[in-house]
Amino acid sequence: MTEKKTTDDLLARRARLLGPAYRLFYDEPFHPVRGEGVWLYDAAGTPWLDAYNNVVPLGHARPEVVEAIARQAAVLNTHTRYLHEGILDYAERLLATMPPELGHATFTCTGSEANDLAMRIATAHTGNTGLIVTRFAYHGVTSALACASPSLGQYVRVGEHVRLVDAPEGGDATTGQRFADGVRAAVADLEAHGIAPAALLVDTVFSSDGVFTAPTGFLREAVEAIHAAGGVFIADEVQPGFGRTGEAFWGFMRHGVVPDIVTMGKPMGNGHPVAGLAVRPEVMKAFGQASRYFNTFGGNPVSMAAASAVLDVIQRNGLQDNALQVGNYLRERLAALGQRHALVGEARGAGLFIGLELVTDRATRAPATAQAAKVVNGLRQRQVLLSATGPQGNVLKIRPPLVFTREHADLLVERLDEVLGTLG
Repeated sequence: MTEKKTTDDLLARRARLLGPAYRLFYDEPFHPVRGEGVWLYDAAGTPWLDAYNNVVPLGHARPEVVEAIARQAAVLNTHTRYLHEGILDYAERLLATMPPELGHATFTCTGSEANDLAMRIATAHTGNTGLIVTRFAYHGVTSALACASPSLGQYVRVGEHVRLVDAPEGGDATTGQRFADGVRAAVADLEAHGIAPAALLVDTVFSSDGVFTAPTGFLREAVEAIHAAGGVFIADEVQPGFGRTGEAFWGFMRHGVVPDIVTMGKPMGNGHPVAGLAVRPEVMKAFGQASRYFNTFGGNPVSMAAASAVLDVIQRNGLQDNALQVGNYLRERLAALGQRHALVGEARGAGLFIGLELVTDRATRAPATAQAAKVVNGLRQRQVLLSATGPQGNVLKIRPPLVFTREHADLLVERLDEVLGTLG
């Protein structure tokens, strides 16, 4: 059977069995059959450089994680209503990576569940319901989070208790004040409608907004603003966490703040569905007294074994430092492409979380949306995988596994240079 026939058959079955809500990447869908390290392979054995999948920070099919899952599954897999050392050992290790104020850990299966639970905790603690997020945020797919995730699409209705603030663009000395002013304005608008704020919830690299990480420390004033209004600060670390920014193990640490709640997800188990949150004990108290929390699979022994193996490899192999060194190198090389291609605007980010803005006019930063789509698909044709983000879809989102090397970065830049060259 030809590759085209196989793809056509899969597309037909997918449409028939899964319906219209699922989406695929790329004009020409990609069909991997196995993965190893930073590579995905198609049925013909062709390697594709994965510069996108932060779900697997250790790389695809990492042996230590596979072995930990298999070993624990062969012994016991139950739930958190029985005693087990695994969840306690991992909680101790996880909390040790954070400021001491964050004293409790709770585990879920997905980042959406973690953010959903964080909002329940925030509401119980504050007695309030208002939520502030950025204008093109993504925080999850539950009902409570979809209404606060405008990036999900045009038919997502933002909740009446939700207020949107502009992303912290600019990267200069005024960024923090401008972002905090937006939070204060959102608080005032909530209160004008009889709604008190429960939380400010942000992804600490502002990924879906277009990747905004500079200057370090700009979040502090916004956190002070939500605290002054009686709300809590929830740091969504699903994407920037576990050393990805290079400069710190958690994205919020780059800003010198201590969140009230930290949520985690995708990278925690290197693809295994484990997620969770860390919380200040005093913030957890009201929720814990009023509700019982139970999640059949959240915190099960197999998930804890997978998560523990991920921490082992990150810490033992120095992957946070690798993210810093390789990320700085890659960002410099991407920025240098601006000397050759007028489409290239700002290269921003931290560690191995990089956004490369494509523009039709550098002075006005007019978004090169159509060109960005062509670049993403052109790289796919050259066996390199990444995507685009931002409200206008003109920011190339580059977030490879943390085992990415300079050689991989060189290959990515080389292929990107080729594709940009085809666009004149």
